[in-house]
Amino acid sequence: MLLLKMAAQDLLTLNARRLMVPHLAARWQHFRGTPASLTECSAWAESLVSLAGDLVAAGRGNVEMIVECAATIDDSDRPGGPRLIDVVLVGRHPEENRPSVQLVELKRWSSVTRVERATADLVYVEGMGRKAHPALQLQEYYNAFTSSRGPFHGLSIECGGFAYLHNATDESVRPLLDVGAPTGAYARIYTSDRQEQLLSDLRRFFADDGASSVAEIMMQGMGLRNTPLLDAMIWSHGADTVFTLRGRQKEVADQILETATRILPNPRRPELIPDERRVVFLVTGGAGTGKSAIGLQMKAELEAQGRTVKYASGSRAFNGAMQEHVGYGDSEFRESFTYFSSFVTPPVPPLDVLICDEAHRLRDRSTSRFWKPEQQGTGPQVDELLAASRLTVFFLDEAQSVRPNEVGTVELIEEAALRHGARLARFNLREQFRCGGSDAYIRWVRAVLGVTDETAAPWRPDGLMHIEVADTPEELERIIRTEALAGASARMVAGYCWPWTKPQGDEKRLEADVRIGDWHRPWNADSDGFCENEAPPSKIWSVHGNGLDQIGCVYTAQGLEWDWCGVIMGEDMVRRGDRWVYRRGKDRHDSEAGVKRVAVPGSFDPKVKAGSVDDDEFARLVRHAYHVLMTRASRATVLYSTDPETRAYLKKMVGEVEIHGLRPIWENLPKEARRPRLPRPRRGRKNPRKRTSGRAHDTEARLF
Repeated sequence: MLLLKMAAQDLLTLNARRLMVPHLAARWQHFRGTPASLTECSAWAESLVSLAGDLVAAGRGNVEMIVECAATIDDSDRPGGPRLIDVVLVGRHPEENRPSVQLVELKRWSSVTRVERATADLVYVEGMGRKAHPALQLQEYYNAFTSSRGPFHGLSIECGGFAYLHNATDESVRPLLDVGAPTGAYARIYTSDRQEQLLSDLRRFFADDGASSVAEIMMQGMGLRNTPLLDAMIWSHGADTVFTLRGRQKEVADQILETATRILPNPRRPELIPDERRVVFLVTGGAGTGKSAIGLQMKAELEAQGRTVKYASGSRAFNGAMQEHVGYGDSEFRESFTYFSSFVTPPVPPLDVLICDEAHRLRDRSTSRFWKPEQQGTGPQVDELLAASRLTVFFLDEAQSVRPNEVGTVELIEEAALRHGARLARFNLREQFRCGGSDAYIRWVRAVLGVTDETAAPWRPDGLMHIEVADTPEELERIIRTEALAGASARMVAGYCWPWTKPQGDEKRLEADVRIGDWHRPWNADSDGFCENEAPPSKIWSVHGNGLDQIGCVYTAQGLEWDWCGVIMGEDMVRRGDRWVYRRGKDRHDSEAGVKRVAVPGSFDPKVKAGSVDDDEFARLVRHAYHVLMTRASRATVLYSTDPETRAYLKKMVGEVEIHGLRPIWENLPKEARRPRLPRPRRGRKNPRKRTSGRAHDTEARLF
């Protein structure tokens, strides 16, 4: 947990725009569940800004200030709440050339008296009563922060700490400084009388460069700069040490493993009388809360125990990426990924475990126009899934339902579990690990789009996620291509606001359907094979290098992520005054080109035709589609709307975006953050999976 990550000079800029305190207060309420107190807000407005000013005055404005940071990566579940350090100053040591960290307690104390003659461990603060000496608190933080469970995982760092009392003089807080006060690297006290000493010490603690690199190492250690899901899977090739799960995620995983041990037979010693109990796990959480990470980690660990496991999804893009990009050449691995519709006939014997990712995409029935009548499902699809295994795990986010025939809800699964006599265990994930770990960004997207009832407010930069609005589609493409060519992962996506032409002719030519003025680009290929100019099929568009030349939609982007994502909003959702207006489009036949073009701008999604959904449902599905598209990036989202009034509204809600180096272009990122996507395994290469029963270790790839 942290509330803000920003260089001192940028924090002052943010404060000058009157955005800093509101942002911190909103983050505080989200994490703690209660409003930030007036005392807390005053400390941010006064002490935090004063400390940032001292860093700039010392010539150390590049030092990163991480506000209200948890002392260890597992502090979220600590009894009594996490140990939150007021400020962690992060930079590079000027002489040792290694990370340098200072833990800071912000104290607005102006007067302190001694309580006990022999010691200053306990003091009396005017207006606040008895308080422990700040060094005792800092000692606890120091011990936790520098431990193997801290953000640097025991890495050798220069670490100290101090109490910052800019409102006090030495004389007014004499007991904190006298003989008998605690001592140590974390026990320094700086008052207004000691400002020059503070400036000198800041120069001694920190170099004038390198802070962003150290902060990136710390973010990765905290799991907030995650390894992209596909990269982590390629790196491990599905081994049982793929992801390091944290907090609530680990709790869910442990419960699944423990339940599997209790109700499933030992593969090496089959039971004479099998246990017939069935269990359903229902795990809810928004985009980026680690649902897929838990599912993939559980799949690997349960397989390592000898269990029969399948990983089902309603997403062709997700399954295709896993099968083609990760499991290329490994039929066993590929076959372990399947679809919700694969269980019309239940397996005999039942699977031990069936993991159902993106369960919001469940259908009412399992059907296909390619199946014979006797192959079609006759009952609810959710019942087929429950009948297929002894232990079923559903991962679900109702805000990502984007088709009218997607019926997966909490209520649906609860009722199905009751019908099958299965015990239901529910969990909810809240902490955000996509979009740079910025839950503020996720909430902003939902509020702006009207997915939630929260009042939309202008974006407040938090140093974790970046947003900007392009004036033209050419500008959006230039930004995305520049970052992709530099080494970042990047894609362009759009609302379904243009007709979609199938590949043309024997050469499988892609028609440039997405047309905005003189700018024309094709949708990703509606094909199972490669098309002209090596355009990849839709199932691997998201991960293939040539996918940058096409525009993706919600159906090919859902469940995946990139560093940068350019999102084109079409005429299906436009801003008029203080509300959103939703439009259905109409096409016309272009006799010269022999394809359909736009006659009336709006939605061309065949899944949300007027005859299939009413206006309210249409509006909900369009909102959800843009919510999915706008939460695919891990560092930066670039928005563009074809509608001028909507574009003006987006610019108003995004606000000014340039604050020194906060724009995370590749050249601005420290080398620790420049992690190019891994290539797909070569054709014919065998990648034997590890088969061990141990849990993931801290030194392994961290995703969520």
